[in-house]
Amino acid sequence: MTRARNKVALVTGAARGQGRSHALRLAREGADIIAVDICRQIATVPYPMPTEEDLAETARLVEETDRRIVTAVADVRDLDELTGVVDDAVERLGRLDIVAANAGIHSGGVPTWEMDDQMWQDLVDVNLTGVWITCKVAVPHLIAAGGGSIVITSSVAGMRPFGGIAHYVSAKHALMGLTKTLAQELGQHNIRVNAVNPTQVDTPMIMNPLIYQLFLPDVPEPTKEQFAVASQEGMLLPTPWVEPSDVSDALVFLSSDEARFITGIGLPVDAGVLAK
Repeated sequence: MTRARNKVALVTGAARGQGRSHALRLAREGADIIAVDICRQIATVPYPMPTEEDLAETARLVEETDRRIVTAVADVRDLDELTGVVDDAVERLGRLDIVAANAGIHSGGVPTWEMDDQMWQDLVDVNLTGVWITCKVAVPHLIAAGGGSIVITSSVAGMRPFGGIAHYVSAKHALMGLTKTLAQELGQHNIRVNAVNPTQVDTPMIMNPLIYQLFLPDVPEPTKEQFAVASQEGMLLPTPWVEPSDVSDALVFLSSDEARFITGIGLPVDAGVLAK
């Protein structure tokens, strides 16, 4: 458990879900953590978003591993805000080696031509532009450190289409282009750039009525149990979803020296969705 020893990792969307899992796993592997989250509601997001208390809990869990953590409430859509947060944290922790560009939201459930323009804009701004801003802010620090790793959270929706969520599919596909372009640009600086592409993950972004209804459009008020059955039908392996820790396993591998010659790829953590 030392694959990130003496390294510093930036994790966006770190207050809960996959982000908290990534922060905690990287800390257990020896990294100090910069944990960032918006900690407020975005109006077009139909499920409760994380709070400052959630981010404080991430900090508590990381501190239990005896690693340092700097937390900040910041919006990945705001270049100036994120730049100030990351620059300050890197000065305090000494360097930056790993970036988990994980922050993302979900909404939708309507045909493309009926989608509200603000819903489209909010999601694309967070899920695509926010990742670009995260990388823009982080890359100079990675170059200064002599190299490093960026892992972008895309999705199986970055590799195949799903109806009713055109904005999400579009943003996640675009992230694959960003991943490959950054890998080309940054290879000369010994910076590797990859993506993880999860299926449904057991987090608040997925375990809510919006997602249940996407999978069961003809069922009024579907339950989590009904969603599990419908979700399982899309998998090759016997599970309806994966755990945040499964995605963290992939992210830690891609961030480690074990993957030192892997760059420009998307790694599905999908229980076989893309092969079915």
